Amino acid sequence: MGVAEGDLILEIGFDESDCDTELHNALATKSGSPLLDGDSQEVVDTVVLWWRDEDGDLVDELVDALTFLTEDGDIWVLNPKVGQPGHMEPGEIQDAAPTAGLSQTISFVAAPMWTATRLVPRKSKK
Repeated sequence: MGVAEGDLILEIGFDESDCDTELHNALATKSGSPLLDGDSQEVVDTVVLWWRDEDGDLVDELVDALTFLTEDGDIWVLNPKVGQPGHMEPGEIQDAAPTAGLSQTISFVAAPMWTATRLVPRKSKK
């Protein structure tokens, strides 16, 4: 997921009952520091958003996540795979991203039950 040593990562929506703890721990190990939670006010390199269909308004959450992101940072939306509780259609992420000022770049299976979608801020034209 492009995490490097020294990166600050903000993690939103993590719940030990349904999230992939191995992926969570791997991100912390790769960055070399614990993941920050939603109470943090730090500017971060990456936002990891564990998102389920019933979690609310994705556009609002993405706009909020942008306020913590460095200029060249990215947001990873982790969504339960097809057939899992909380799964939402990929089109919902595709629709939410541009409304929030983001572009989708890649999606892949990041963990046995979770798909990762990378979103990056759209660059303004000068």
